[in-house]
Amino acid sequence: MTMRKKIKENLFLIAVALSYIIIFIANPAMAIESVKGSGYYIKEMLMIMPVIFILTALLDIWVPKEKIMQYLGKDAKTKGVFLSFVVGSISAGPVYAAFPMCVMLHKKGASIRNIVIILSSWAVIKVPMLINEAKFLGPKFMVIRWMLTIVSIIIFSWITYKTIKDKDLPGEVLTQAGLHINRDACMGCTLCAKNYSEVFEMGNKKAFVKSYEELDMDRLENVIKSCPVKAISYNGDKEM
Repeated sequence: MTMRKKIKENLFLIAVALSYIIIFIANPAMAIESVKGSGYYIKEMLMIMPVIFILTALLDIWVPKEKIMQYLGKDAKTKGVFLSFVVGSISAGPVYAAFPMCVMLHKKGASIRNIVIILSSWAVIKVPMLINEAKFLGPKFMVIRWMLTIVSIIIFSWITYKTIKDKDLPGEVLTQAGLHINRDACMGCTLCAKNYSEVFEMGNKKAFVKSYEELDMDRLENVIKSCPVKAISYNGDKEM
């Protein structure tokens, strides 16, 4: 069971390794060029990602959860969409550098829709890219392409928001009241859902937090203490 779980968790890496093996057998010259290209990007990542991780950690410490939820959360609406476009457009570096930051933002309450907008803006409408596009392809081309891209991002971010829920993503999920579940640690024991079904529910063999009106702090405290892997935490106004 453990081996099967490990294979499932690393299925993408296994598929990549098998692809390289097949290419080496079929076309060794192409395989060597592929390895060189992969080595270049790995070297680039090793130079960039440590800086990104440090900046992400600093933002995690400096920016309160309440601010993230206020400006990028589900209730931010138009303000959140606009700010997400700004954050993605002024960012620097390759798009994979955005993933750690977006994980941090989601943990602190940013909505899936705004995360998609940040990633998409980072990839296709960054300011340096627009400047070079206007220089080589002309301002008219740049403006029309930029406008169509903005519309497309808004549409696809809405579709993603309607299709994918917080419970579908790995890691820690934050609710409006400061209730956290570390879904990577969650072992799917169902104790929280059984003991406090008004707040907790199971989905994809992991616990997640439902919409609720108020919290019974005594019941919540019992649930947190009973979690065998300590995957649940609460950072609300009232101390437990």
